[in-house]
Amino acid sequence: MKKIGFIGVGIMGKSMVKNLMKAGFELHIYARTKSKVNDVIEEGAIFHETIGECVRASEAVITMVGFPQDVEEVYFDEGNIMDQAEKGMYLIDMTTTSPMISKKIYEEGKKKGVHVVDAPVTGGDTGAKAGTLSILVGGNKEDYEACMPLFEAMGTNINYQGKAGCGQHAKMVNQIMIAGTMSGLCEALSYAKAKDLDCETVLKSVATGAAGSKQLDFFGEKILHGDYTPGFFMKHFIKDMKIALIEANQCELDLDVLSQTLANYEVLEAEGYGDLGTQALIKYYEEGYNEEIIED
Repeated sequence: MKKIGFIGVGIMGKSMVKNLMKAGFELHIYARTKSKVNDVIEEGAIFHETIGECVRASEAVITMVGFPQDVEEVYFDEGNIMDQAEKGMYLIDMTTTSPMISKKIYEEGKKKGVHVVDAPVTGGDTGAKAGTLSILVGGNKEDYEACMPLFEAMGTNINYQGKAGCGQHAKMVNQIMIAGTMSGLCEALSYAKAKDLDCETVLKSVATGAAGSKQLDFFGEKILHGDYTPGFFMKHFIKDMKIALIEANQCELDLDVLSQTLANYEVLEAEGYGDLGTQALIKYYEEGYNEEIIED
């Protein structure tokens, strides 16, 4: 596989495309707005006006889009991926989406003799740029192994999780952990401010102890300086948490922390903050939304 199609060249996808090209792959890309991907075109990516054209020019296709409905559209709308995929092609969905959709893509691909894996990632825009993403792969193990050169161009922690959909389930584990950790970080900083502590000193003090975490490392300073630039959009994290809760409900598992964190994020999204980064959860505490709910 040398000719790779890439559909969904956004914050994460753009860096992934660049790293694939650095590894020697020929990249064929599709994006809704060509002007937003001019930089990767200038670096050698071949732009296509339609998804179908992109698929036909490729030996393997990677998708990295926003929401489950976007995944459904790019795979199953007329003229798109499943219509154009040829027998033997590899389809790799790296979007975080519903495990049920991943299974659907896998089953439809199997009917056509197409190899399908779900391979969501974690590591944010920083990991995408550095080529150090964690990649969580579901599908047939031989397909996982065949796609390893592609994965190695984009990530460093690459693991097979099991059958189709298991990559998505593993990503839900990751998102559940992040939800609790981010809430804890924001609540802790709110407490520190309320007690007139120097938050810079506090962060430095706890970062290397038992309270240390990647979320603290990545976002602690950003929160203190009001930097809400998205490495990962709040609206996409809300989507992920909803998927996790649906899956948890199906197996009668109560995830109270996740449910509360989702509710807090949804309050912020309703206030127009959905395009900010996940670290903007601090606004829920700083702007008194929790107090309003208590008063109501």
